[in-house]
Amino acid sequence: MPDRKSRRTSLIVSTKRPLALKENCLKKMYLKKTWIDPVTRLEWQVDSPGKMNWHEAIAYAKAITIADRKDWRLPTCKELETLFDRTVYRPILRHEVPFQELGKYWSVTTFGKSKKNAWIVMFDGAYILSYYKTNAYRVRCVRG
Repeated sequence: MPDRKSRRTSLIVSTKRPLALKENCLKKMYLKKTWIDPVTRLEWQVDSPGKMNWHEAIAYAKAITIADRKDWRLPTCKELETLFDRTVYRPILRHEVPFQELGKYWSVTTFGKSKKNAWIVMFDGAYILSYYKTNAYRVRCVRG
């Protein structure tokens, strides 16, 4: 009969291995700094740079290089909407989306004829609203 110490060691090894594999996968994803949506095939910036006004967000998207790629832009409202699971009553971000930070995100989409407003998408509740371009909201760039 095996002693208790060997069983305990075996248990520790078996519980740590899945965690180590998960951590390695997460490290690879965050080192890459991008995520390709399996549904739309769009490539998304994983880390948001924070809040800025719409004009700053446009300039930021044109200036950044992520994963050796320079063709980043602000997403449209429709592209931001594809990140939500609309099969539930109150839409939430799809589970496979690696960035789950709630908040308001700029879209490139200008509000109708008004050049002073643009559409934002609220990640907490999936609301789409129009606000002044001078307001500061989060940015998440896309390419593809």
